[in-house]
Amino acid sequence: MRGRSLCWIALACLVVPMFGSYFFDDMFSSISFLFSDPSRLQLGWDAAGYGLYTSGYSVLCVFGGLIVCGMLLDRWGVRITGSIFVGMMTAGAALVLWAISSGMNPKQSLTIAYVGCMLFGLGSEIAGVAVTRSIARWFKDGPMAFAMGLQLAIARLGTAFALVMAPRLVPEKTGDAIYTLPETAKPAMLGLGLLLLGCILWAVFVALDAKRFPSPKDGGKSEGFRLADVVDILTNKRFILISLLCVFFYSSIIAFKKFAGAILVPRFDVPAEAASWMVSMLPFATVIFAPLFGILVDKFGHGTRWMLSGAVLALAAHLLLAFAPQGQPFWGYLSMVFLGFGYSLVPAAMWPSVPKIVPDKVLGTAYSLIYWIQNLGLMLFKMLAGVILGSAAAQGPMNVELMFVGVCVAALIISATLDRIKIA
Repeated sequence: MRGRSLCWIALACLVVPMFGSYFFDDMFSSISFLFSDPSRLQLGWDAAGYGLYTSGYSVLCVFGGLIVCGMLLDRWGVRITGSIFVGMMTAGAALVLWAISSGMNPKQSLTIAYVGCMLFGLGSEIAGVAVTRSIARWFKDGPMAFAMGLQLAIARLGTAFALVMAPRLVPEKTGDAIYTLPETAKPAMLGLGLLLLGCILWAVFVALDAKRFPSPKDGGKSEGFRLADVVDILTNKRFILISLLCVFFYSSIIAFKKFAGAILVPRFDVPAEAASWMVSMLPFATVIFAPLFGILVDKFGHGTRWMLSGAVLALAAHLLLAFAPQGQPFWGYLSMVFLGFGYSLVPAAMWPSVPKIVPDKVLGTAYSLIYWIQNLGLMLFKMLAGVILGSAAAQGPMNVELMFVGVCVAALIISATLDRIKIA
């Protein structure tokens, strides 16, 4: 009983850094209107500058950082590597806060914030890998899927918290009123505070981990890790299929979220505030259903069937978004319900499946490779969605939804293939 209780204490320490990471990443999402008129923003960024800032998150991840750092995770263990990258995540956030609150000119502040976002992005992704790998070790003989689903739910609650809190921290102003630097920086200040709390709890986790797994072998270090093991991972058919499912499924949701307002407002004739509530259903849904589906995966198994069901729901959601009657908000809300269920189902089954097909000694590398492939795909589909929306103003929402329908069809085919070979 004492060991079981310790597992849940460790999990409680692990979820807070991820909650802070998700909050900081989405802190401007619901107040991005600030950047539409830089003359009213003391910070001086325009929409293109804000877009450049957000793109910094994936730069180091896509250009090899995730793969190299994943290998370090397997060689050095979660305690050392995780501490480095939780620290990097927090340092990057601090750099962003300094850039947007120091009063330097817009070009300088954007450059420094971009660098900070790069550091924050790589730190967040590797910290996420370290957290997932730690949960896999601590719950190896227990309710792993539930623990991973619970961690994911609380982390995504950070996104929901950001969507709800940011407009309250930076209320919309009327007329020509100026948004000052201290006002604009409020979400970043709160985000940095959450990350600092996460650092403290990560330190507590490191102490717990060292107590439970005192030896290098149990501590998650290399166990004879070789570069050739990476080749073995990349030639594992099941691993490749899970990675591809991750790319297409997450692109149908995460890439969609970045352009949700531009799609939902014209398709269903709703104000921007209503569209934001529609989108917020996605992270709120996972808070309830990701742990619940994790329990079902632990109890009944058949993980590939859960993945297939989630892919079907995502396809149904985007078919509604593309072809539902114009100007009827009900269909928009219903599509978000389907997408929210799918957003909970697939991850609840997919992430616990990886330890079943990859040796523990290269688990960190395996998760990092999946995250790398995911980031590459997300970057490409976000760019493509932006091009489609920008090149066909009237038909843009319909055309970009047709792209997402195609992405969901690919995810459905991959999940059906996984179900045929029965990996979990």
